[in-house]
Parts: sequence; C-alpha cells; structure tokens
Amino acid sequence: MQTTQNHFEQMTGTPVSRLIARLAIPSVVSMLVSSIYNLADTYFVSQIDREAAAAIGVVFSLMAVIQALGFTLGMGSGNYVSRLLGMKEEQKAATVVSVAFFTALLLGVVIGACGLINPVGFVALLGAGGAVRTYAAQYAVFILIAAPFMMCSFVMNNQLRAQGFATCSMVGLTAGGVLNMVLDPILIHFMGIGGAGLATMISQIISFVILLVLTMRTSGVIRVRRRCFQPSWPVYKEIFHAGLPSFCRQGLVSVSSVVLNFAAGSFGTAALAAMTIVNRVTMFIYSALIGFAQGFQPVCGFNWGAKRYDRVMQAYRFCLKVALIMLSALGVLFFLLASPLLSLFQKDEAVLAIGIAALRFQCVGMPLQAVIMMGQFLTQSIGYGGRAAVIAMGRQGLFLIPGYLILPLFMQVTGIEAAQLVSDVFTFILTLFIMRGVMKNIKELSALQSADESKEMCECSSFVHKQGIQ
Repeated sequence: MQTTQNHFEQMTGTPVSRLIARLAIPSVVSMLVSSIYNLADTYFVSQIDREAAAAIGVVFSLMAVIQALGFTLGMGSGNYVSRLLGMKEEQKAATVVSVAFFTALLLGVVIGACGLINPVGFVALLGAGGAVRTYAAQYAVFILIAAPFMMCSFVMNNQLRAQGFATCSMVGLTAGGVLNMVLDPILIHFMGIGGAGLATMISQIISFVILLVLTMRTSGVIRVRRRCFQPSWPVYKEIFHAGLPSFCRQGLVSVSSVVLNFAAGSFGTAALAAMTIVNRVTMFIYSALIGFAQGFQPVCGFNWGAKRYDRVMQAYRFCLKVALIMLSALGVLFFLLASPLLSLFQKDEAVLAIGIAALRFQCVGMPLQAVIMMGQFLTQSIGYGGRAAVIAMGRQGLFLIPGYLILPLFMQVTGIEAAQLVSDVFTFILTLFIMRGVMKNIKELSALQSADESKEMCECSSFVHKQGIQ
C-alpha cells in the first residue's frame, strides 16, 4: 500500500525524466483515446452530409463551455492540491478536492437545465442556422443532459493526475472513449445525429462512474467527501487563481468557436464543415502534447511546493525538448498527408479545398505550440496564474478572435484558413517575453535556496566541530 510519505518521496526524488515519462504515458493514452473518439464521432456524422458535419462544430462550442468550467475547477484545484501535498497539508487538500467536485456538479445542473428549456434557440446563439440548426439541436440535447457528469469527470480527471495517479485517470477516460466509439456507428444508424449525442451521453456517464469509484477506492488518493465540502472565499480564490489559465484557454475556445461558426458560415456550409473537421484533426495532434504536459504538471507542482526549484527547471527543459521534437515531426507528417487524410471525412470538393489549406497553415505553426504550451503549463503549475492566463488568452482570444473577424475582410476565406497560424506567431512572441521574467524568478529562488542550504551545512559543521573539541 502506498503511503502519502512514500508518494511524496517518489515525486520529489525520482529522476525527472523517468518520473515524467511514467506519469505522462497514461495521460497521453487517455488524451489520444479521447481525441480518437472525437475523430470517430466526426467521421460517422460527416457521412450523413456536410450540414451534419457543420453541426458538430456548433455543438463543440457548447462542449467547450462545459470543458472550460470543468477544467477551471479541475486544473485549478488539482494544481493547488499538488502544491498542498508538496507542503504535506493533506487535510486542506481534502477540502479543496470536495469543494471543486460539488461546485462542478451544481454548475453542470444549471447549464443543462438552462439549455434544455429551448435547445433550438440555444444552438442558434452558437451560430447554427437552417438545416445545421436542426441537426445541432438534436445532438445538443444529450450533451446538456450529460453536462453535470461531464463537468465532474473533468474535475476528477485533473485531480487524479495532479496527485500523481495518471493511470486511474486513464482508465476512466479510456473506458468512456472506447464505449463511445462502439456505440457511435450503431446509434447513428438508427437515430441519425441524435444517436451520436446519445452515445456521448452514455459514455460520459460511464466515465463519471468509473472515475468516482477510483477516486473513492484508490489508496493514497484524496477522496471526495460531502463533509469536506466547506466552500469559502480563500479556497475558491486559490482554485480560480490556479484555474484561471484553463478558464481563459477553454472559455476562449468556446468564444472563438462561436465566432468561427459565424465567420466561416458566411462563406457557406462547406467552410464551416471544413473548419470543423480540421479542428478535430489538429486536436488529435495537440492531445499528445497536452497528455505529455499533464505528466509534467504534478512533478512541477509537487517540487515547487517542496521548494525543489532545481527539479522544476530540469523538468521544464526536458519537456520543452521533447515537445519541440514531437510537434515538428507531426507538423511535417500531417502537412504531407493533408489531402488523403481529410478525404476520409468528406468527399465534397469545396470542403476539401478549404480544409486542406487550413490544415497546412496550422501545421506550419505547430513547433511554436511547444514553447507556448509548455510555458503555459509551467506558469500555471507553480501558481503564476496571471501570467499563464495571459498566454492562454493570446492563442484563443487576443489574436485568434480578431483574426477571424479581420482577416476575411482582406483575404476572404483564406483569412479563415490562416487565422490560427497568425495567432500562433503572435502568441509565441508573447510567451517568450513572459517566460524570460519567469525563468529569472525561478533562478533567483534557486540561488537563494542554495545559499540557505550552504549556510545550514556550515552551521551544522561548525556545531559538530565544537562538540568534538569539547
């Protein structure tokens, strides 16, 4: 049985490359399975027609809202908990875990109830029109019902990983993803696009149950307890401060998705369908990087809380090198395979023409994402929530949303295709500027720690020497 002390020693003593690899592999697997499910969902729905493919993009805006709130509470509480465990404050960590879980449950119920009052009107607000609106409403109903389960699953998933139990997180997500892929073609055959929504709802509920059981039964995991649900402003302040980057990132994903729905929709259903498919494909690529970075987060949080700044720097440099190699290779591969890959989803020539160009634009900017994402995960994990939030806002808000609104005025549909690359370039520059200051702060803290340790060693040596004389 693993004790809290043994877990602490593993997180602060195991060589960082080996520790990150051990924690990252389950996260990478679970993220890839989740992304493959999204691709499979898009593939089966796209076979109906291009209006159905466009509807997936509209409902993605809704799912991004749910993810934004779930990841804010999950990553915010998870990062805070990992630092608390590094400081050996288990009781406070138990309160944080429970507050985040039950808050997510309540928010999920509210979102689901509000959307179910008028699903057609709800998806219209997200940018759906005509036949796309009908398809989107059929899909969204099931997502709204599943909202409380989805939000709680995001919270438990992130909390498990932040505590160093990435394998438990993988089991819950993978089980739901595999089930969804099995149910998708069956239910779509009988129910159309509504079957895809039902498959998602069932799989999300199953994932929720598995994650809850693992959270309650796994030795060493901080458990969700109703008696520990003691909401207070100091607890929420820490959760939201640490979770702000996730809220900015995921929240702006939702906003930028709505803006994209309207901007691409102005060029016809083909443009909206193409961008929906491309975004699902690139999501698959980035899921591997996100999973890898999620293995870095608990290592970073634990060691920051334990004041092992040298290990924080080692972990960051190791992950940055791996991320650069990974995304450079994937960028080249998907650039070359853009045409045959997108042809698997749609045969419509108009959809393919826009999609291939958009995918290749995004592939050019992929190496930049290594610097952007690792910078964001580092600053978020060590409690620099404001700076992490600025990086997160850059890619999905500060630069992407204006890109969708301004570039098409001068470049027509090419502006939609190139907007993400333009956003990535500006966000990369912003990240370099921010990380320069963060690196300086960490080096200063590390130097102070080394000086304190040297002073303690001198004092200890002097004491021993005096005892010897006496």
